[in-house]
Amino acid sequence: MSAVRRVQTWEISESEDSGAETKLDLNRRDESGQIATIGTEEDQSSGHTCKTLPSSSPTVPDCDQASALSPPRPDRRCTPSPAKKRRTKEEIEADRHAVRERKEARERQRATRAQEKEARRQEQQRRTEAAENVKRLRPENCLKSLTVCVDPALLQQAGSDILLDTLAAFEWRYTIENQQVPHSITWIRDLPQGEDGSVEEEQVALVLGLNDFVDMVISVKKMLDSEGEETGMGSFLSPILECLNRDAKKVVTLLVTDSQPDYRTDACGVHLLDEMLQSKSGMENLDVKEVLVYLQLCKNVTLVFLDGWQEVTNHVCAVTKALSKRPFKLLTERAELPFCVDGSWASGVRVERDGSGLIRVWSRQIQQLNRVSPAVASAVTAAYPSPQLLLQAYQRLESEEDRKGLLAGLLIKGGGKERRVGPEISARVYRCFTAHNPQLVLD
Repeated sequence: MSAVRRVQTWEISESEDSGAETKLDLNRRDESGQIATIGTEEDQSSGHTCKTLPSSSPTVPDCDQASALSPPRPDRRCTPSPAKKRRTKEEIEADRHAVRERKEARERQRATRAQEKEARRQEQQRRTEAAENVKRLRPENCLKSLTVCVDPALLQQAGSDILLDTLAAFEWRYTIENQQVPHSITWIRDLPQGEDGSVEEEQVALVLGLNDFVDMVISVKKMLDSEGEETGMGSFLSPILECLNRDAKKVVTLLVTDSQPDYRTDACGVHLLDEMLQSKSGMENLDVKEVLVYLQLCKNVTLVFLDGWQEVTNHVCAVTKALSKRPFKLLTERAELPFCVDGSWASGVRVERDGSGLIRVWSRQIQQLNRVSPAVASAVTAAYPSPQLLLQAYQRLESEEDRKGLLAGLLIKGGGKERRVGPEISARVYRCFTAHNPQLVLD
């Protein structure tokens, strides 16, 4: 087959125009299912004949026919490609800077999310630890960490088994071991989890008989007479003083036990003790109260007269329960304003933007004074709705007596009985709002 040459321009004659219309008509007939015959003079001159195709098969034009029917196409190899736009250094640097900024922003967001996650985790851990700490410091749990230490010498006394039986009945821990002070009972507390060991409580209970206590009083009296020289002290006083010198925070309680209840009374007990001390030491006018005051004020030693080991056991149980409650009380006292009780006084009075509620604040302020009831405060606030008006009324008066009695004649409403504020409360209110001495006692 000879190749068909393309011409640059076409000149269509009338015969070719009519032939083209014929071809279009044949194509339409071919689409409608008829036999189509396509031919041109150029094809006939070239020796190519058109083929007859059935309507069921698609018509595939010959390559020479397609080239004869299609318009001329420009040569792509001869068409120059458009020039590629080159970016400047400023644009490249700006793009790099934008990429860096986006990257840094993503990193900052990731770091912020990580910090927030860590803060939430730490806050959750802190709350968990605080809840566990509060649970551990509750009295019922603190009792499990306390141990009552009993000196073996006390078990030789009749009735001491009551103490051990009671501790076992309460399922409290106790040990029998030698103490620094003979005939004493101490308490130790186990440290929280994570801390090994235990700490000793400040409370020390020293159980003495009446004769032993008399010997101690004589030793203290001799020490006072010798101007504080600790020489020739008794067997119980010396360990007590050594314990107090080693740890000044120790609180020693002398539990004096005897079968005679008269020694537990103040007047009869001191009188009988004086008789025993005079008969035993041979000294006259021995003042037991002087010795007791010295022990309590100078050595922080208190004295309790008890009747037998049952009362000693009750005292030990009371001290144990008090020690179990102390950690939780110390924890609650760390909050702000621990002295403020629950209720309306703790919540205060709400003051709106328009000033409503100030009159109730003024009434509460007056009620802070001793023996000032709400009815008295209402009478004062009704006459003087603000503190400034009351101060102005004080300034208008000339004498001090008139100022003190300014509120004395105010009538108190309610109660079914007519009464007035009175001069005492009036004077106290005057001193409260005009005095410049913060240590002044109002009553």
